[in-house]
Amino acid sequence: MSDRADFTDFTDFTTSTAPADVVRRQYLASAAGDLAALRATLAADVEWTEMAGFPLAGTYRTPDGVTSNVMERLGKDWDDWTAHDDTYVVDGENVVVLARYTATNKATGKPIDVRVAHHFVVRGGLIVRFEQFVDTARVREAMPA
Repeated sequence: MSDRADFTDFTDFTTSTAPADVVRRQYLASAAGDLAALRATLAADVEWTEMAGFPLAGTYRTPDGVTSNVMERLGKDWDDWTAHDDTYVVDGENVVVLARYTATNKATGKPIDVRVAHHFVVRGGLIVRFEQFVDTARVREAMPA
């Protein structure tokens, strides 16, 4: 493959509106701590739901609301919080990602390595809905009592 083809493929990914590509860009931005790039993947009226029992449980709206109430708060309580996406199942605008979270709680020093499933709905090249499914007890075990 030529350098030109590599560049073209990369450019296509960065601008692609395909649901799996949009979701993948969100994971890459999150892992890099690039909240501006993450917000760029979210619709203005996004609904982002963290599972009941999870430390940040609730539904957050707007790109700023998501990053300030989820990503920034995770960064305050955990070192190296990362969602490792590994399997994508795509059905039209629905993208389900099987992944795992790894991090170390800053207060306790306890690590987590827990499986998670995320359901995204992508329309018009933007994430309009997100729902998290995770073993919340495993996450809470690493946190202060």
